[in-house]
Amino acid sequence: MAAPGRGQLAERADTLGASVDSIRCGPYSSGGKTLPDMARFAAEVPRLAREIRGLVSRYDVDLIYMNGPRLLPAAALAVDNAACQGPRVLFHSHSLLSGLARRVAGRSLTMLRAAMVASCRFVAMPLLPYSGDRGIRVVYNGVRRISLPSRPRAADEFRIGVIGRISPEKGQADFLRAARVLHEVAGQCRFLVCGAPLFSDPAAMRYSADLEALAEGLPVEFAGWTEDVEGVLATLDLLVVPSAAIDATPRVILEAFAAGVPVVAFASGGIPEIVEHGVTGFLVEERSPKALALAMRDLLREPHRLRQAAEKARGKARTEFSLERYRAEMIETIEATVQA
Repeated sequence: MAAPGRGQLAERADTLGASVDSIRCGPYSSGGKTLPDMARFAAEVPRLAREIRGLVSRYDVDLIYMNGPRLLPAAALAVDNAACQGPRVLFHSHSLLSGLARRVAGRSLTMLRAAMVASCRFVAMPLLPYSGDRGIRVVYNGVRRISLPSRPRAADEFRIGVIGRISPEKGQADFLRAARVLHEVAGQCRFLVCGAPLFSDPAAMRYSADLEALAEGLPVEFAGWTEDVEGVLATLDLLVVPSAAIDATPRVILEAFAAGVPVVAFASGGIPEIVEHGVTGFLVEERSPKALALAMRDLLREPHRLRQAAEKARGKARTEFSLERYRAEMIETIEATVQA
């Protein structure tokens, strides 16, 4: 495995007996990339190509599995697959690629003759022109079973939360605007924002400060970053996912499914592929704070609908979104790529 730094992923690979090499790429700004980002990225590509070429040779690699788009241009320079003589390449796309990023990734994927797997159809569609006759397999994420401890529910309190990194695409601002509308008609509601800006990105830090201002005067708790998502879910009566249109299929939805916590989400990106409206959760078609607040207000008046959806979602998590199913499909995809 080649990864940046020595974080938890590298530590886990060590315990499994894998060889771990460092490969440095970035860091870059979150979200849209700046001109300095793009210049630094272009300057790094030749070095990264040499490093990838060296890893392929050292380990006699049969398959390169790439879990993100940043190394695709370097891999395309490092591996000559025009005559199908280099190692197979499998690209796993988790996020929507658009604009220049999609064009650069697409050209690299074509040069690599890469097989592709995507986390949802929404993510797969823009890459189809680069898949040739191979197509793109969709493998939805999986989560392990979650058993939350029962907790006493205060009759006069209903806890609603949003969980995710602090970023405009995660929609915390819309959540807080909706919270203000809802608080006027449902004073028993308490709100939670769980997450932090990624890599101390300046734009995300400014956005975080804006959220503090939006929450002024509201019963809102900012919980910061935590790895214990289950612990946070255990405190919630409702999870809200107010993602922007570019979000794919947030894992926290599946974690809420597994935990039996009902979900309300904007019908954005790939979310409608995993949330069946009125069955396993509730989708808000109009992406506005007012529409979100009205949806939550209506569901508060019909709590049995929330309980029924949570139970249906828990069943889906155990079958269609299980970790065992995910592992089996990914292993099958990797084996098929090697044998193609």
